Amino acid sequence: MKWQERKAAPLASDLVEEFQLNPLTAKLFSLRGNDTAEKIDFWLNASEADLADPFLMHDMDKAVDRINQALDRGEKITIYGDYDADGITATAIMTEMLAIMGADVHYFIPDRFKDGYGPSLERYKQIVADGTNLIITVDNGVTGIEEVAYAQAHGVDVIVTDHHTFKEEKPAAYALVHCNYPGQAYPFDDYCGAGVAYTIARAVLEDTASEFLELAMIGTIGDMVKVSGEGHIIVKRGLELLNESSRPGLQALIRNAGLTPGMIDEEDVGFSIAPRLNACGRLADASLAVRLLLAESPGEAQELADQIEELNNRRKELTQETMQAAEAQIKARGYQKAPTLTLYDPDWHEGVMGLVANKVVEKNHKPTLMLTKNESGIVKGSGRSSQGFNLFNALKPFEGQSITQFGGHDFACGLSTTEDKLPQLREDFNQSFAQGEQAAEKVQEFDGTISPLDVDLTSAADLALAGPFGTDNPQPVFEIAKPQISNFRPMRKGCSFMVGQVRAVDFDHALNQTILPYLQQMLVKIARNTFKGKTNVQFRVVDLKYGQPLYAPAARIVDFREQEELLGFADKYLLFNEKNLPQAMSHFGLTSQQVSLAKDNEDLSQQIVSVLDVPANEAQLNFVLSKKYRQLYLRFQLDQLPGDSLPSRGNFGLVWQYFLAHPGLKPNDYMKASGQLGINPDSIMFILRVFFTLDFVKMEEDRLLPQPSLTKKSLDDSAYYRSVKAEYAFVNKLRTISSNELIRYANGLANGGLKNVN
Repeated sequence: MKWQERKAAPLASDLVEEFQLNPLTAKLFSLRGNDTAEKIDFWLNASEADLADPFLMHDMDKAVDRINQALDRGEKITIYGDYDADGITATAIMTEMLAIMGADVHYFIPDRFKDGYGPSLERYKQIVADGTNLIITVDNGVTGIEEVAYAQAHGVDVIVTDHHTFKEEKPAAYALVHCNYPGQAYPFDDYCGAGVAYTIARAVLEDTASEFLELAMIGTIGDMVKVSGEGHIIVKRGLELLNESSRPGLQALIRNAGLTPGMIDEEDVGFSIAPRLNACGRLADASLAVRLLLAESPGEAQELADQIEELNNRRKELTQETMQAAEAQIKARGYQKAPTLTLYDPDWHEGVMGLVANKVVEKNHKPTLMLTKNESGIVKGSGRSSQGFNLFNALKPFEGQSITQFGGHDFACGLSTTEDKLPQLREDFNQSFAQGEQAAEKVQEFDGTISPLDVDLTSAADLALAGPFGTDNPQPVFEIAKPQISNFRPMRKGCSFMVGQVRAVDFDHALNQTILPYLQQMLVKIARNTFKGKTNVQFRVVDLKYGQPLYAPAARIVDFREQEELLGFADKYLLFNEKNLPQAMSHFGLTSQQVSLAKDNEDLSQQIVSVLDVPANEAQLNFVLSKKYRQLYLRFQLDQLPGDSLPSRGNFGLVWQYFLAHPGLKPNDYMKASGQLGINPDSIMFILRVFFTLDFVKMEEDRLLPQPSLTKKSLDDSAYYRSVKAEYAFVNKLRTISSNELIRYANGLANGGLKNVN
């Protein structure tokens, strides 16, 4: 990840004086563009009374007139919502607002698994047939061309309220209320669905409708729209109201989440409240969450909140179980070397595919598709991209071929296909990595360098004045240069340690005692942590940067076989096998310019070099060890072996039986039987090559056929099998001998070669 420091001119001293700003807040205001009296006053003091006239939003007057008409006539109104936190809160706002006005109001939340995303014609037909006179969509509708036309043609008016991107054609609704309608007069263009619903409530009620701000805030944070402009008012005031909420449903949700009223911030909403609402739509019926938000009695609210808590716990369990299964599949089928991952299991839960895809990418640094089969037999799932890879552009060309339906953006997508197309999809995805467009690597920004000596609870409070934080106003990140670390403690996940007098926690990096001396820079967020009733300030580690220690180790050669992190301070990364280059680039994020091939015999005598892959034999190893370097780090992580171990004789038997049952296929077609045989594709190809060298199979054009007559032979009769077997033994030795033995050998102190090192 690349980082650069934000730069801006300091705030004028008169502004600092006028608003009594502390230095940290003043710096953050300048860095975020709050650099005039008007902007600072808005940030510190604006309230819902400062929001724009709701009637400036497109078709608002038509929508309000039609709603009032429905109220006057006692017409049945149905709110058509969505199953995520934004759609849930938008539904609750619209339903409660209309109920206050005395409407005959009902709501419908689609089922993620049966109805899919967005409008459903079948559901519209049911709603129309059920006697509804007016449909109001929230957080959806702009894609409902056919659905809206059906309702309007059958005498049911539709008011579409949405914030999603329009397609070429817009629905012919009675009214289309949209925060980003082309050419409209409303000054803020990035409300979420709940924000649009709240704006309609302001228009219908003809006041600030403050009672709905906490719901609009949850939708805003959950949908990751802007928290600047009017979004700042929604989130700031919504958080204030949430912290003193009298809404029974939110009180119960806050209680079950273990949050403390009065101390809830935007992170708590994003990581504790919104996920609980989302869990309903992921695993069950999102209407449960709407019922919670609309609950009037504490008893009913607590009962619903407890059901949601069970769903959220189940969501966590499913995510963890599926992640473990995905990792097992990667290992069992040898996908570690593939440039992309297409993982499938018909028993996985569709509701957690996106969550797990994110985690797989974080761990494996590869673009990933997570797929499962629904009740209709359709293979569906989600994709996530690794850094710098444009997922949308890579997969879009396969829609209508190996992909049935597809949608998304640069770094995330949803898709469907069929089971028989999975092998082709996997192949297409792998090829797209080599040939596809690379997205520009995002450069992250930090807000300056701090000293741990200057950080305390007051600093955290000063920081909060520049919030709330979120999309387009990210939580500040600070650099700590050459951190002095003490009291390092591994935890079940991650580690904790002291930086000066401040405790830091790190959940995302493989930091350990061995590499602490190499740590040159930390990028951290400042947060408050309350434990056993005591609140302290702490650092949350965002990223780590490494370099040579100030007092570099005297050793010419360093054993780094156990380090998962690249560390990134080497001048060059050395490969024995050029075939490992794609894996080095995808897994470690290296560029081809950072990598050298051992066979090129490049002069690296003045450079720090890290050996990434394993040599095929002792001669290759000795060739590299005999060279002069400023320093050499041995990692030996990558290889081109068929799997973790030599395929067993049982594996050979399984592949032979499959081959006899399916003669005449292309070699790559046999690799597609990996899932069926439980053998990774590279091992299948290795086994077929051994059969070929033993004269068990022959190649005619580009297809494999059995030889008409066979002579009984041992696997060791194949020179190719013996050579790979020997390579396995060599690589295993290289990876398992003790550090002292490896360094002794590397320094030329062991006699007789590596095989004699015990």
